Amino acid sequence: MFIRIVKMSFHQEHIPKFLANFDVMKEKIRGAQGNRFLELYQDKNNPGIFFTYSFWETEEDLEQYRQSALFDEVWAFTKKLFNDKPEAWSVDKVVSLP
Repeated sequence: MFIRIVKMSFHQEHIPKFLANFDVMKEKIRGAQGNRFLELYQDKNNPGIFFTYSFWETEEDLEQYRQSALFDEVWAFTKKLFNDKPEAWSVDKVVSLP
């Protein structure tokens, strides 16, 4: 299992649209094959910056999601709202303290 972190930056006026769409799509994204966890974070100092944090069983599962009609739908809507290029990281958990 690995973690995917995506940073997205939005125009202030588009934040409500992004949040409304995320609310509609979150269960579908979470239901994608291999997705085990999904959270959305908002930066405390810059409310236009959001991060998704998701756990995936395999890199193939993430790639399958990225090639899906669901991803195309989510991304086509979301990318129109950006005010900066998104950034993404795939990381392995090294330490976790409950």
